[in-house]
Amino acid sequence: MSKVPTTVITGFLGAGKTTLIRHLLQNANGRRLALIVNEFGDVGVDGALLRGCNDEACPEDNIVELANGCICCTVADDFLPTMLTLLDRPSPPDHIIIETSGLALPKPLVKAFQWPDIRTRATVDGVIALIDADAVANGRFATDEAALALARAADPALDHDSPLEELYEDQLACADLVILNKSDLVDADSLTRIEGDIAGDTRSGVKIVRAVQGAVDAKILLGLFAGAEDDLDTRPSHHDADPDHDHDDFDSFVVQGGELGEVDALLAAMTKLIEQHDILRIKGFVAVEGRPARLVIQAVGPRIQHYFDRAWAPGEARASQLVVIGQKGLDQPAIDAALGAALGTVPA
Repeated sequence: MSKVPTTVITGFLGAGKTTLIRHLLQNANGRRLALIVNEFGDVGVDGALLRGCNDEACPEDNIVELANGCICCTVADDFLPTMLTLLDRPSPPDHIIIETSGLALPKPLVKAFQWPDIRTRATVDGVIALIDADAVANGRFATDEAALALARAADPALDHDSPLEELYEDQLACADLVILNKSDLVDADSLTRIEGDIAGDTRSGVKIVRAVQGAVDAKILLGLFAGAEDDLDTRPSHHDADPDHDHDDFDSFVVQGGELGEVDALLAAMTKLIEQHDILRIKGFVAVEGRPARLVIQAVGPRIQHYFDRAWAPGEARASQLVVIGQKGLDQPAIDAALGAALGTVPA
Protein backbone atom coordinates (compact mmCIF):
# COMPACT_ATOMS: atom_id res chain seq x y z
CA MET A 1 0.00 0.00 0.00
CA SER A 2 1.20 3.52 -0.74
CA LYS A 3 1.85 5.81 2.20
CA VAL A 4 -0.55 8.66 2.96
CA PRO A 5 1.32 11.94 2.31
CA THR A 6 1.30 14.42 5.17
CA THR A 7 2.13 18.11 5.05
CA VAL A 8 3.35 19.84 8.21
CA ILE A 9 2.66 23.58 8.27
CA THR A 10 4.75 25.55 10.76
CA GLY A 11 4.94 29.24 11.44
CA PHE A 12 5.02 31.71 14.26
CA LEU A 13 1.93 33.15 15.91
CA GLY A 14 -0.06 35.17 13.41
CA ALA A 15 1.87 34.15 10.31
CA GLY A 16 -1.39 33.07 8.65
CA LYS A 17 -1.39 29.27 8.88
CA THR A 18 -5.16 28.96 9.27
CA THR A 19 -5.77 31.33 6.36
CA LEU A 20 -3.39 29.30 4.20
CA ILE A 21 -5.22 26.08 5.07
CA ARG A 22 -8.64 27.62 4.43
CA HIS A 23 -7.44 28.55 0.95
CA LEU A 24 -6.10 25.03 0.47
CA LEU A 25 -9.42 23.49 1.49
CA GLN A 26 -11.26 25.65 -1.00
CA ASN A 27 -8.87 24.66 -3.78
CA ALA A 28 -8.16 21.00 -3.00
CA ASN A 29 -8.61 19.86 -6.62
CA GLY A 30 -10.58 16.76 -5.69
CA ARG A 31 -8.31 15.54 -2.88
CA ARG A 32 -9.95 14.19 0.29
CA LEU A 33 -8.10 15.95 3.07
CA ALA A 34 -7.86 15.48 6.82
CA LEU A 35 -6.61 18.14 9.23
CA ILE A 36 -4.85 17.90 12.56
CA VAL A 37 -4.98 21.27 14.29
CA ASN A 38 -2.73 21.96 17.27
CA GLU A 39 -4.52 24.85 18.96
CA PHE A 40 -2.59 27.18 21.27
CA GLY A 41 -4.96 28.24 24.02
CA ASP A 42 -8.04 26.78 25.64
CA VAL A 43 -10.55 27.48 22.88
CA GLY A 44 -10.54 25.60 19.58
CA VAL A 45 -10.53 28.76 17.48
CA ASP A 46 -8.44 27.49 14.58
CA GLY A 47 -10.42 24.27 14.30
CA ALA A 48 -13.70 26.18 14.35
CA LEU A 49 -12.42 28.59 11.70
CA LEU A 50 -11.54 25.68 9.45
CA ARG A 51 -14.89 23.99 10.04
CA GLY A 52 -16.45 27.25 8.93
CA CYS A 53 -15.17 26.53 5.42
CA ASN A 54 -17.84 23.82 5.11
CA ASP A 55 -15.90 22.35 2.19
CA GLU A 56 -16.54 18.88 0.79
CA ALA A 57 -12.79 18.35 0.49
CA CYS A 58 -12.55 18.09 4.27
CA PRO A 59 -15.78 17.25 6.13
CA GLU A 60 -16.06 18.22 9.76
CA ASP A 61 -15.22 14.76 11.11
CA ASN A 62 -11.89 14.93 9.26
CA ILE A 63 -10.76 17.85 11.43
CA VAL A 64 -9.07 16.76 14.66
CA GLU A 65 -7.93 19.23 17.30
CA LEU A 66 -5.05 18.60 19.69
CA ALA A 67 -5.51 21.14 22.47
CA ASN A 68 -3.52 19.48 25.26
CA GLY A 69 -0.28 21.29 24.60
CA CYS A 70 2.32 21.94 21.95
CA ILE A 71 2.26 19.06 19.49
CA CYS A 72 6.04 18.53 19.54
CA CYS A 73 5.84 17.99 23.32
CA THR A 74 2.89 15.58 23.25
CA VAL A 75 3.79 13.36 20.30
CA ALA A 76 3.29 10.02 22.04
CA ASP A 77 0.16 10.99 23.99
CA ASP A 78 -1.77 12.93 21.35
CA PHE A 79 -0.29 12.96 17.86
CA LEU A 80 0.44 9.27 17.30
CA PRO A 81 -3.01 8.03 18.43
CA THR A 82 -4.64 10.69 16.26
CA MET A 83 -2.66 9.65 13.19
CA LEU A 84 -3.50 6.00 13.75
CA THR A 85 -7.20 6.85 14.05
CA LEU A 86 -7.12 8.62 10.67
CA LEU A 87 -5.07 5.88 9.00
CA ASP A 88 -7.31 3.11 10.38
CA ARG A 89 -10.44 4.50 8.76
CA PRO A 90 -12.04 2.28 6.12
CA SER A 91 -11.36 5.06 3.61
CA PRO A 92 -8.24 6.96 4.75
CA PRO A 93 -7.73 10.54 3.53
CA ASP A 94 -5.76 11.23 0.37
CA HIS A 95 -3.61 13.75 2.21
CA ILE A 96 -3.21 14.84 5.84
CA ILE A 97 -2.48 18.44 6.78
CA ILE A 98 -1.01 19.26 10.20
CA GLU A 99 -1.27 22.84 11.44
CA THR A 100 1.21 23.15 14.30
CA SER A 101 0.89 25.76 17.01
CA GLY A 102 3.11 28.80 16.78
CA LEU A 103 5.34 27.24 19.44
CA ALA A 104 5.99 23.87 17.83
CA LEU A 105 9.42 22.65 16.84
CA PRO A 106 8.99 20.77 13.56
CA LYS A 107 11.78 18.22 13.93
CA PRO A 108 10.32 16.16 16.83
CA LEU A 109 7.04 15.94 14.92
CA VAL A 110 8.76 14.80 11.73
CA LYS A 111 10.75 12.27 13.74
CA ALA A 112 7.48 10.78 15.00
CA PHE A 113 6.87 9.48 11.47
CA GLN A 114 9.65 6.95 12.15
CA TRP A 115 7.37 5.31 14.73
CA PRO A 116 6.83 1.70 13.59
CA ASP A 117 3.02 1.97 13.42
CA ILE A 118 3.27 5.14 11.32
CA ARG A 119 6.36 4.61 9.21
CA THR A 120 4.88 2.07 6.81
CA ARG A 121 1.59 3.95 6.40
CA ALA A 122 2.35 7.67 6.22
CA THR A 123 5.17 9.94 5.10
CA VAL A 124 6.01 13.62 5.49
CA ASP A 125 5.38 14.95 2.00
CA GLY A 126 6.80 18.30 3.05
CA VAL A 127 7.37 20.78 5.85
CA ILE A 128 6.03 24.24 5.01
CA ALA A 129 7.40 27.20 6.97
CA LEU A 130 5.05 30.17 6.85
CA ILE A 131 6.75 33.50 7.54
CA ASP A 132 5.08 36.82 8.32
CA ALA A 133 6.94 39.12 5.92
CA ASP A 134 5.67 42.26 7.62
CA ALA A 135 6.78 41.11 11.07
CA VAL A 136 10.24 40.11 9.84
CA ALA A 137 10.62 43.39 7.94
CA ASN A 138 10.00 45.19 11.23
CA GLY A 139 12.66 43.19 13.07
CA ARG A 140 10.55 40.64 14.91
CA PHE A 141 11.97 37.14 15.27
CA ALA A 142 14.74 37.84 12.76
CA THR A 143 18.22 36.26 12.86
CA ASP A 144 19.95 39.44 11.74
CA GLU A 145 21.49 41.08 14.80
CA ALA A 146 20.80 44.61 13.59
CA ALA A 147 17.15 43.82 12.96
CA LEU A 148 16.92 42.06 16.31
CA ALA A 149 18.44 45.07 18.05
CA LEU A 150 15.82 47.31 16.43
CA ALA A 151 13.06 44.96 17.56
CA ARG A 152 14.37 44.89 21.10
CA ALA A 153 14.66 48.68 21.19
CA ALA A 154 11.04 48.99 20.06
CA ASP A 155 9.77 46.14 22.21
CA PRO A 156 11.41 45.70 25.64
CA ALA A 157 9.45 42.48 26.17
CA LEU A 158 11.77 40.78 23.66
CA ASP A 159 14.88 41.60 25.71
CA HIS A 160 15.45 38.14 27.15
CA ASP A 161 17.05 34.83 26.19
CA SER A 162 16.43 34.03 22.52
CA PRO A 163 13.93 31.16 22.23
CA LEU A 164 11.93 33.04 19.60
CA GLU A 165 14.91 33.43 17.29
CA GLU A 166 15.83 29.78 17.81
CA LEU A 167 12.30 28.67 17.02
CA TYR A 168 12.30 30.79 13.86
CA GLU A 169 15.61 29.25 12.79
CA ASP A 170 14.45 25.71 13.59
CA GLN A 171 11.33 26.10 11.46
CA LEU A 172 13.37 27.38 8.51
CA ALA A 173 16.06 24.70 8.91
CA CYS A 174 13.44 21.95 8.75
CA ALA A 175 11.45 23.44 5.86
CA ASP A 176 11.05 21.99 2.37
CA LEU A 177 9.25 25.13 1.22
CA VAL A 178 9.02 28.64 2.69
CA ILE A 179 5.95 30.80 2.17
CA LEU A 180 6.62 34.52 2.64
CA ASN A 181 3.10 35.58 3.56
CA LYS A 182 1.70 39.15 3.76
CA SER A 183 4.17 40.17 1.06
CA ASP A 184 1.78 42.94 0.00
CA LEU A 185 2.59 44.77 3.23
CA VAL A 186 6.33 44.98 2.47
CA ASP A 187 8.18 46.94 -0.21
CA ALA A 188 10.13 45.12 -2.93
CA ASP A 189 13.59 45.93 -1.55
CA SER A 190 12.66 44.62 1.89
CA LEU A 191 11.22 41.42 0.42
CA THR A 192 14.45 40.81 -1.48
CA ARG A 193 16.47 41.38 1.70
CA ILE A 194 14.22 39.05 3.74
CA GLU A 195 14.47 36.32 1.11
CA GLY A 196 18.26 36.60 1.24
CA ASP A 197 18.22 36.26 5.03
CA ILE A 198 15.86 33.27 4.87
CA ALA A 199 18.08 31.54 2.31
CA GLY A 200 20.89 31.63 4.88
CA ASP A 201 18.79 29.57 7.32
CA THR A 202 17.35 27.02 4.90
CA ARG A 203 18.83 23.95 3.25
CA SER A 204 20.16 24.12 -0.29
CA GLY A 205 17.41 24.03 -2.88
CA VAL A 206 14.54 25.11 -0.61
CA LYS A 207 12.31 27.53 -2.53
CA ILE A 208 10.69 30.70 -1.22
CA VAL A 209 7.23 31.65 -2.48
CA ARG A 210 5.62 35.03 -1.88
CA ALA A 211 1.94 35.07 -0.90
CA VAL A 212 -0.90 37.40 0.03
CA GLN A 213 -3.61 36.17 2.43
CA GLY A 214 -2.18 32.64 2.22
CA ALA A 215 -3.26 32.24 -1.41
CA VAL A 216 -0.88 29.54 -2.64
CA ASP A 217 -1.84 26.95 -5.24
CA ALA A 218 -2.31 23.43 -3.85
CA LYS A 219 -0.03 22.19 -6.63
CA ILE A 220 2.80 24.12 -4.96
CA LEU A 221 2.04 23.06 -1.39
CA LEU A 222 1.23 19.39 -1.92
CA GLY A 223 3.21 16.74 -3.76
CA LEU A 224 6.72 17.72 -2.63
CA PHE A 225 7.63 14.05 -1.98
CA ALA A 226 10.23 15.11 0.58
CA GLY A 227 10.16 11.98 2.77
CA ALA A 228 11.36 14.28 5.54
CA GLU A 229 11.38 11.53 8.18
CA ASP A 230 14.22 9.86 6.26
CA ASP A 231 16.16 13.12 5.95
CA LEU A 232 16.42 14.31 9.55
CA ASP A 233 20.20 14.63 9.64
CA THR A 234 20.08 17.49 7.13
CA ARG A 235 17.56 19.40 9.28
CA PRO A 236 19.50 20.81 12.26
CA SER A 237 17.77 22.06 15.39
CA HIS A 238 18.91 24.13 18.35
CA HIS A 239 17.18 21.50 20.48
CA ASP A 240 18.83 18.37 19.06
CA ALA A 241 20.54 17.77 22.41
CA ASP A 242 17.61 18.96 24.50
CA PRO A 243 14.68 16.52 24.27
CA ASP A 244 13.00 18.10 27.27
CA HIS A 245 12.53 21.53 25.68
CA ASP A 246 9.69 23.68 26.94
CA HIS A 247 7.89 26.86 25.98
CA ASP A 248 7.46 28.60 29.30
CA ASP A 249 8.10 32.03 27.76
CA PHE A 250 4.45 32.38 26.64
CA ASP A 251 1.16 32.93 28.41
CA SER A 252 -2.32 32.37 27.01
CA PHE A 253 -5.77 32.64 28.50
CA VAL A 254 -9.40 32.95 27.43
CA VAL A 255 -11.77 35.87 27.95
CA GLN A 256 -15.47 35.08 27.62
CA GLY A 257 -18.53 37.26 27.26
CA GLY A 258 -22.05 37.47 25.94
CA GLU A 259 -23.56 39.25 22.96
CA LEU A 260 -21.90 42.47 21.87
CA GLY A 261 -23.85 45.58 21.00
CA GLU A 262 -21.05 47.74 19.60
CA VAL A 263 -18.21 46.23 17.55
CA ASP A 264 -16.23 49.47 17.21
CA ALA A 265 -15.95 49.81 20.98
CA LEU A 266 -14.47 46.31 21.23
CA LEU A 267 -11.96 47.02 18.46
CA ALA A 268 -10.92 50.26 20.15
CA ALA A 269 -10.45 48.45 23.48
CA MET A 270 -8.39 45.75 21.79
CA THR A 271 -6.19 48.30 20.04
CA LYS A 272 -5.44 50.00 23.35
CA LEU A 273 -4.76 46.72 25.17
CA ILE A 274 -2.45 45.41 22.45
CA GLU A 275 -0.38 48.58 22.66
CA GLN A 276 -0.32 48.76 26.46
CA HIS A 277 0.50 45.09 27.09
CA ASP A 278 2.41 44.15 23.91
CA ILE A 279 -0.03 41.31 23.15
CA LEU A 280 1.06 39.02 20.31
CA ARG A 281 -2.31 37.57 19.33
CA ILE A 282 -6.00 37.89 20.07
CA LYS A 283 -8.26 35.49 18.20
CA GLY A 284 -11.72 34.13 18.61
CA PHE A 285 -15.43 34.66 17.98
CA VAL A 286 -17.89 37.32 19.03
CA ALA A 287 -21.68 37.23 19.09
CA VAL A 288 -23.12 40.52 17.82
CA GLU A 289 -26.64 41.55 18.71
CA GLY A 290 -29.00 41.39 15.74
CA ARG A 291 -26.55 39.53 13.49
CA PRO A 292 -27.21 35.88 12.59
CA ALA A 293 -23.53 35.07 11.97
CA ARG A 294 -20.60 34.95 14.38
CA LEU A 295 -17.90 37.61 14.08
CA VAL A 296 -14.34 36.28 13.74
CA ILE A 297 -11.61 38.38 15.38
CA GLN A 298 -7.98 37.94 14.32
CA ALA A 299 -5.44 40.37 15.81
CA VAL A 300 -1.73 40.07 15.10
CA GLY A 301 0.18 42.81 16.85
CA PRO A 302 -1.53 46.13 16.02
CA ARG A 303 -3.37 44.72 12.98
CA ILE A 304 -6.94 43.62 13.70
CA GLN A 305 -9.05 41.78 11.14
CA HIS A 306 -12.72 40.95 11.62
CA TYR A 307 -15.36 39.35 9.44
CA PHE A 308 -18.60 37.40 9.76
CA ASP A 309 -17.86 33.71 9.33
CA ARG A 310 -20.95 31.49 9.48
CA ALA A 311 -24.42 31.50 10.93
CA TRP A 312 -24.84 30.40 14.52
CA ALA A 313 -26.10 26.82 14.56
CA PRO A 314 -29.54 26.05 16.01
CA GLY A 315 -29.17 25.61 19.76
CA GLU A 316 -25.59 26.95 19.74
CA ALA A 317 -24.92 29.40 22.58
CA ARG A 318 -24.45 32.92 21.25
CA ALA A 319 -21.42 33.58 23.41
CA SER A 320 -18.16 35.41 22.76
CA GLN A 321 -14.72 34.01 23.52
CA LEU A 322 -11.29 35.39 22.74
CA VAL A 323 -7.87 33.77 23.23
CA VAL A 324 -5.12 36.19 24.30
CA ILE A 325 -1.50 35.17 23.66
CA GLY A 326 1.66 36.98 24.70
CA GLN A 327 5.05 36.56 26.23
CA LYS A 328 5.37 35.51 29.85
CA GLY A 329 4.27 38.17 32.30
CA LEU A 330 1.03 39.35 30.71
CA ASP A 331 -1.12 41.29 33.17
CA GLN A 332 -4.05 38.89 32.91
CA PRO A 333 -6.30 40.61 35.51
CA ALA A 334 -6.04 43.95 33.71
CA ILE A 335 -6.60 42.44 30.27
CA ASP A 336 -9.43 40.27 31.59
CA ALA A 337 -11.17 43.28 33.09
CA ALA A 338 -10.84 45.48 30.01
CA LEU A 339 -11.80 42.84 27.45
CA GLY A 340 -14.53 41.47 29.69
CA ALA A 341 -16.04 44.92 29.98
CA ALA A 342 -15.95 45.35 26.21
CA LEU A 343 -17.48 41.91 25.59
CA GLY A 344 -20.13 41.99 28.30
CA THR A 345 -20.79 39.34 30.94
CA VAL A 346 -21.06 35.63 30.22
CA PRO A 347 -24.73 34.74 29.76
CA ALA A 348 -26.24 32.71 32.60
